[in-house]
Amino acid sequence: MKPSLQLKISQHLTLTPQLQQSIKLLQLSTLELNQELERFLLENPMLEREDGDGSDFSPGAAQAPSGTTDSGSQSETPAASEEPQGESEPANFDEAGEWSSASSGSSNRDDDDTDFQELQAAGTSLRDHLDQQVSLSPLSDRDRALVRFLIEALDEDGYLNQSLEELLPLLPPELEYDLDDLTIALRHVQHLDPAGIGARNPQECLSLQLRAMLPGATRDLALRIVDEYLDLLAERNFVRIKRATGCDDDALRAAHALICGLDPHPGSQHSVQETRYILPDVIVRKLRGRWTVSLNPEAMPKLRINSLYASILQQNRGSGGALTSQLQEARWLIKNVQQRFDTILRVSQAIVDQQRQFFDYGDVAMRPLTLREIADQLELHESTVSRVTTQKFMATPRGVFELKYFFGSHVATDTGGAASSTAIRALIRQLVEAEDRKKPLSDAKIAELLGQQGIVVARRTIAKYRESLNIPPVSLRKTI
Repeated sequence: MKPSLQLKISQHLTLTPQLQQSIKLLQLSTLELNQELERFLLENPMLEREDGDGSDFSPGAAQAPSGTTDSGSQSETPAASEEPQGESEPANFDEAGEWSSASSGSSNRDDDDTDFQELQAAGTSLRDHLDQQVSLSPLSDRDRALVRFLIEALDEDGYLNQSLEELLPLLPPELEYDLDDLTIALRHVQHLDPAGIGARNPQECLSLQLRAMLPGATRDLALRIVDEYLDLLAERNFVRIKRATGCDDDALRAAHALICGLDPHPGSQHSVQETRYILPDVIVRKLRGRWTVSLNPEAMPKLRINSLYASILQQNRGSGGALTSQLQEARWLIKNVQQRFDTILRVSQAIVDQQRQFFDYGDVAMRPLTLREIADQLELHESTVSRVTTQKFMATPRGVFELKYFFGSHVATDTGGAASSTAIRALIRQLVEAEDRKKPLSDAKIAELLGQQGIVVARRTIAKYRESLNIPPVSLRKTI
């Protein structure tokens, strides 16, 4: 075939660099946005922050509450001095049989290079807390080294997950330790603070804590229940416990309360967790009887064009080169950041208008809402609404919520309408809180009670919602 030229008209979508940047900024959280802007500020001299607007979060940032529906779980920072558990090398013992400092989490670092948070984490770790007690104990160097060896084998909750038989081969053979030495050292560990440290299972942990208390009728009964009838207590089989121990309801109730007050994770109180803070993107207030959304000024970065470089570029028109391109990029960024917050404001106001009953009456008044409804109302694409509602937060009189919290599935009602899954969860919580603890409500009974209110919910759906609320099943909610 002979080659030829043809004219053809067609349509296709092209993502320009400006549009790509707009989409990227829209899906970033406030923290990620600030990090991205810092990168632009370092790379582009034409861009600068306005005076008086710091790049860091302000002290008014709201702490993430436990009920916030943030998709990411709270991040945890392990103690800086934490070492592998149970896999200790025999070389950690020195020639005198003393546990070397390298295994206790301390290091010879230059003070100028040491982060303050690492020092704080190391100072509050479980191993350091126990090691300080061992240092003050009247033990011999040999016994003290063995106790520290067992401390290194504890997990973050304070449990000894490896058996003494498994730990014995890890000891230097020339020191001639035997199983009896390890058993005695474990007893020393179990007498350290906090009570329950060094337990090999939850039952032993609770027993150690009870044995550390002063003797008494309630304590003695609780200790007997833990040692002999813990399985029955877990099953809430109070009738068999009373028959086996010969106690009455009042005594069993007191012992049960004492056991419930124990800590099954004694080492966790010395773990260091990083508190995560949230800076809300929008704020909801009721003005003149209407719920109104406004942008949070503390979350909005204030950017501008550098006047010095702009004036230089204006004086040398036609020879700007890289500065001309950077000026255009800076203008695009400022425009896209403003567009990002305008879109967040529009979507947030639409959500509040749809969920105004929630702001007046709480979770039980939450109505079913989908991303499609908001997208159609604002003439946006559904994916755009999805990006806007991810990792964006709203400060309201009822707390701080992620925008996605206001969307959810629905359940049909007898009247032909629909009830939000959030409202059903709130009703389940109310029913459980008001139930008779001696005769708690089963999932089937809760479904029946909701059916009387016109909400048709299957028993398995009730079980799913109950588990999402961390409400135990009926057998574990029964009390004496």
